[in-house]
This record gives sequence, structure tokens and C-alpha cells, in this order.
Amino acid sequence: MTGPTKLELSEREMPRHWYNIGADLPVPMEPHIHPGTQQPLGPEDLAPLFPMALIGQEVSQDRQIEIPEEVLDVYLTYRPTPLIRAHFLEKHLDTPAKIYYKYEGVSPAGSHKPNTAIAQAYYNKLEGTKHLATETGAGQWGSALAMACSMFGLECTVYMGKCSYEQKPYRRNIMEVWGASVIASPSDTTNCGRKFLEEDPGCLGSLGIAISEAVEDAATHDDTHYSLGSVLNHVMLHQTIIGEEAKLQMAKADVYPDVVIGCIGGGSNFAGISFPFLADKFAGKSDIKAIAVEPKACPTLTAGDFRYDFGDTAELTPMVKMYTLGHDFVPAGIHAGGLRYHGDSPLVSLLVKEGYIDAVAVHQNPTFEAAVTFARTEGYLPAPESSHAIRVAIDEALKCKETGEAKTILFNLSGHGSFDLSAYDAYLNDQLQDYDFAAGTREPVAHPTQV
Repeated sequence: MTGPTKLELSEREMPRHWYNIGADLPVPMEPHIHPGTQQPLGPEDLAPLFPMALIGQEVSQDRQIEIPEEVLDVYLTYRPTPLIRAHFLEKHLDTPAKIYYKYEGVSPAGSHKPNTAIAQAYYNKLEGTKHLATETGAGQWGSALAMACSMFGLECTVYMGKCSYEQKPYRRNIMEVWGASVIASPSDTTNCGRKFLEEDPGCLGSLGIAISEAVEDAATHDDTHYSLGSVLNHVMLHQTIIGEEAKLQMAKADVYPDVVIGCIGGGSNFAGISFPFLADKFAGKSDIKAIAVEPKACPTLTAGDFRYDFGDTAELTPMVKMYTLGHDFVPAGIHAGGLRYHGDSPLVSLLVKEGYIDAVAVHQNPTFEAAVTFARTEGYLPAPESSHAIRVAIDEALKCKETGEAKTILFNLSGHGSFDLSAYDAYLNDQLQDYDFAAGTREPVAHPTQV
């Protein structure tokens, strides 16, 4: 027997549309604001940064948006990604809960990020863009965009937060293998980068600073667009293929989650796994609990203010209404570099504000404890970011052990940790420090009691 063709796989196992939660919001979302005029943005304001197709998706009210065939063809190199029941973890925890995880680490870049990188590279190529500039925290997004640009024949420049640039050299190397230029941020190659270095020569960098540099790069070169790996509506849209696939896969197993969990920095992997299930909640078909998990060193949803703020440190980007710690906040140098962002997706923020999403903050050491437990039971080595979701999935399963409830828990294992072994080495040798965000400081705190 021969295996299924690409088309058969696509039709049978993979969604052909992205889900746009903007069409189902229980309350309207506030518009993005121009940083100069303080007026709602129009398409012409975003045209220097993004192709018109993505601008249209940013404001679309269509519930489903068809995935182009060219994007599907590339998706099929790694999608559908597996949905796995964590039998060994369940046994270890001695819980009546059923734990499932969607494993996005099988993508060529090792995370969920190609889901939007491929789409963004495709739409930019269609419009004639030659070069994309972007930022990256831990390197997952930069890796994904470097890969996508190589596939579509685009040049790519990645501004990588200096903390992760130094902590994760192999992330930088893989971006360079795919042809990207990788620059430690803040850098001396942009005006805003030079300004940040002048103010603080030892600055560890942040996603906000790296965004400023990438936006300046795009705005000052006619052949260059900017590409963002999280936060914006069109990025959340592209990632919903994760949850849409999970719904199809869980239906085959005749199960449905009571709880869906994802880590959160800007919001993309959390939105990807949760938004399609929240659609059922909006329609009155389920009472699913969605939990976004963030680091206590950068607790945007749990300690931030819900207000308009800039997406970057230099105040070059539009202002969006979101939970924020302030666009000038530089988090401590935790190993979950992808979660070191001062704000969150406006869509996720609105749903947290309205009570449809719960937010939890966890420390670095208990997160790595959960990651090691997962690796020793399920075998996969998770990224530090994804391990935040594992921490809370374990906590939820242990609650079931106490109450006797047999809940079904689904979390997104958004990437592998094979490039994060230095972080695991630090944890195993008791060299990780926990940090708290308290009254705007990043003072070290004692290790919390671990479960």
C-alpha cells in the first residue's frame, strides 16, 4: 500500500482555514492608535511595515480565512503535528486526569512559530518585498522567519535580545545557516539601538528594544517590511491552525478538554491552542477553562495595567490596548527569553479582562522542575517557555488527584528545548535564580516551595 498524498493528508487531517476570533468577540476591540496623530490607524498607516493582505487580516471580521495553497504546501512538511496523551506523566502523578499535549516542536524550526512565519513570508513575497526585518527573544521566532524567508527567497535580518544572543548561541547559528543576519540588540546599527546603549552600555536587551530596532530598519529601507512573531491579530489568526487541528484529533479520540493551557509572552501559541476552543464557549457549546501561564519575572497579565501602550521601547509602533508593564520595562534575564515581553496580544488581553481567560504567573525553578519531570516521563525535552504550560498542567492534574475529578487537560508543547541545555544545566546544578516583579523592581527572591 502507498501512503496518502499531500492533498489527501490536507483534506483528511489538516484544516484549510484559520479561525478569526475577531468575528466572535463578546465585546468590541478598541482600535490600534497611530503613535503620532493619536487617531485610529488606517491601512495606509501600516503599509510601510506590512503587506496589504496582512493588514486586511488584522482588521477582518470574517470568521474563517482560507489558507493559501502555497502556504498549505509548506505546512505539510510538518503538519499535522501530533496530539499525544501523556500516559506516563499521568501514571507518575497518580492522577485521574487525562492529559493531552499538542507537540509543535516537530516543525523544522522546532516550535510553533513557522505557522505564521510561512504565511507572512508568502504574503510579503506576493507583494514584492525583498527583505524582512524582525526581532526575536529566545530565537524561536527568528529561526522560524529565517527558515520561511529562505523558502520564499527573501533576505532576513533578526535583532536578537542580547540576553538570549549570549545564552543561546545555537539559536543564532541556525538562523545564520538559513541565511539570516543576526544582530545582538541593542545594537549600534540603528539610531534607537545606539541611544539605548548610550543610556545603558550593559543593557541585556528586551523584545521591546529589539522591536524598535527592527521597525526602524524596515521604515528606513524601501525594499524592507517588518515581520512580528506575536501580539498582532493576524499572528494570532495564523496560529489557530494548532487548535483547529487539535479539535479534529480529539474528536477522533472522542474526547474534549475541560482545561486548555498555554504559556504566554506575546500570546501567539496560547491563542493558537485556545481560540478555536473558546469559539465553542462563546457559542454555548462548552464551559472550557483557558489558562495563560507567564513568568513571575514578567507577569504582564497578572500584574500589568490594561491600557493603551506602545509595542516597542522607542515608541515607534502603534499603540494598542493591552495588559502592559510599561514599554520601557526590561525584564530580568530568565531563560524563557520568548516570554520577556512587556505587553500581550490585544485579543488575549481583552478576553482576560472580560473573564474568558485565566492568567497565572509561575517562577523559573518550579517551571524547570516540571520540565524535568515531563522529560523523564514523556521523553520530550521542552523549551523553557513551553515548560510554563507544563507546570500548570501538572498543577491542574494534582488538583484532580485531590478532588477525584477526571478532567481532560490539553496543553500546547510549543517547542523543544534541545538548544536550551545550558538552562537545564543551570537548573540541575542549582544555579537558577527566581525573580519577582514587585513594585516595578526585579529583585531576586528566595526559591518557592516546590511541588
